[in-house]
Amino acid sequence: MPNSTWTSVLRQICLPASAVPAIIPGMFGALIRTLRPRQWVKNGFIFAALVFDGQVASVAPLLRTIAGFIVFCLASSAVYVINDLADIEEDRVHPVKRLRPLPSGALPVPVARLAAAGLVLVAMAGAWLLSTGFAAVVFAYLLMNLAYSLRLKHVPILDVFFVAAGFVLRVGAGETLITVERFSPWLYVCTTLLALFLALGKRRAELKLLADSAGLHRRVLDGYTIPFLDQLLVIVSSTTIMAYSLYTFSAENLPGNHLMMLTIPFVIYGIFRYVWLAQVQDAGGAPEDLLVSDRPLLATVIMWGLSATAILYLGT
Repeated sequence: MPNSTWTSVLRQICLPASAVPAIIPGMFGALIRTLRPRQWVKNGFIFAALVFDGQVASVAPLLRTIAGFIVFCLASSAVYVINDLADIEEDRVHPVKRLRPLPSGALPVPVARLAAAGLVLVAMAGAWLLSTGFAAVVFAYLLMNLAYSLRLKHVPILDVFFVAAGFVLRVGAGETLITVERFSPWLYVCTTLLALFLALGKRRAELKLLADSAGLHRRVLDGYTIPFLDQLLVIVSSTTIMAYSLYTFSAENLPGNHLMMLTIPFVIYGIFRYVWLAQVQDAGGAPEDLLVSDRPLLATVIMWGLSATAILYLGT
């Protein structure tokens, strides 16, 4: 953002002109933190269609998918800003989230609003340039998350389904960017179940951390209990393993020798590891952080990715 724009915004929030040059760098850093670049890894689901349709080595589809990934990063960052704006009062009394730029005051509300609007406009323009189908998915993603931020995140069970829907839309977005030949619908099922599993684990971690004051920080937590979430985790984890197992030997786009079944143990261990982290170690609040901080989980994901890719592209 040009310095003149920053200066105009800062003057609107009644800061003296002499303070503007010193504050702009810190405010820019606060804005970057609010955009959550560490969570852009979630947008990697947009590459699912490219990888599992066997087109990674094709330059044009690869470049279009990379461009789509960048656009989705802008859209998801807009969603994070909007969500923080909607939650600013609750976050101010949260033991961890109160340190975020918006609730802590490091990022002024007018700047956040301006950034959110700009990100939405740029993301939609970029999506439209790539394809109308991709633009429709990005628009649906933004609209769904707006409804989620304003109301639906306060509705138990429905809230985690909307989180899962965001991942499914990412997969669908990747499919609109390329000409798909062998992409299996089983991957939509597996994506939905995996996203539900991670969302439930996150809700459990939040409930455990906040204890009796959970409802004050996130109203939807009043509709959950630890035993209920543990029961849902058992159901979803079991279903995820079953769905992935069925995918490995029934999807049409896989090698006929069923070598993909060799990746099932990685999935089972990864799910078991996450359940252990959530229920024994009381972790799971931020799955993207666990993926980086927990070496066994990270190693499992890497080994699954390497083995699945090798089977898809080298298997006969």
